[in-house]
Amino acid sequence: MNRTTPHAVDARAGGLMALLCLVWSLQQVSLKAAAPQVSPMLMVALRSGIALALLMLLMWRRGEVPRRERWLPGVVAGALFALEYLLVSQALRLTQAAHVVIFLYTAPLFAALGLHLRVPAERLSGPQWAGLTLAFAGIALAFLGGQRGAAAGALTGDLLALAGGAAWGATTLTLRGTALAAAPATETLLYQLLGAFVLLLPAAALSGQWQFDASPQAWAHLGFQSLVVSFASFLAWCWLLGRYRAAQLGSFAFLTPLFGVLLGAGLLGERLEAGFLAGSALVVAGIAQVSRPGARAPGVLSGPARPSRRKSST
Repeated sequence: MNRTTPHAVDARAGGLMALLCLVWSLQQVSLKAAAPQVSPMLMVALRSGIALALLMLLMWRRGEVPRRERWLPGVVAGALFALEYLLVSQALRLTQAAHVVIFLYTAPLFAALGLHLRVPAERLSGPQWAGLTLAFAGIALAFLGGQRGAAAGALTGDLLALAGGAAWGATTLTLRGTALAAAPATETLLYQLLGAFVLLLPAAALSGQWQFDASPQAWAHLGFQSLVVSFASFLAWCWLLGRYRAAQLGSFAFLTPLFGVLLGAGLLGERLEAGFLAGSALVVAGIAQVSRPGARAPGVLSGPARPSRRKSST
């Protein structure tokens, strides 16, 4: 990929970003829908292994080799990525997919706070602080308003999903604040997929979450998770990063949790409490404010595996 001046987001890029946000929101819905046939933890481990093999083949064809000085932060990023999806897998067993999407995709808020404290150039502006305040008020409202009539353990599931969002935010800080900031996007994804595969596969076995009923539905969900979510959407995201302004692409971040709530209700028949919907609206509005074009926002967009915003070359 040639290093050229990034363009303003046009209709083609906007349409592709909307499609990617739809795909990323579907991943939690797919994990929840496939849970009777494949445990979510095992699904994430298997999809990571398949996507990892494809990514390694791509890097081999490009002649890309991970550099030794990036191995240690790569291990940290991989461990945090695995922790995120360990928490998500457990959350999906306890609460609704729509809840998981909303609380997981608070990650840009945690990343914004961390970057504000650690990187002088990433100081939050007044409007961004307002967005953060709005979003965290929405989180509180979603917790309080989404539990009436909920299944036992739903609150625990919501908390696990929120912790997953915090782990994702920590991954962002690792990608931005270490030698990984100068790494190609393929290399940062390599560490994350490797961490998820190596750590979640034995975790699924040790926790008894080894269920895989080889039905057509199970294989279809695995194909979607590995080929579409973890591999194809990543390549499309990297293509966009190499051609369009990252800040403008980041303004689409709010679409993923919005789509997730709608798809959870529409495809899974999840019943959503009015309080949760009101809180979700505040969270989405806060994320949109923090990630608006031109603002100094978190350096990562919600996706299946989040590389740094540095443009990679092909």
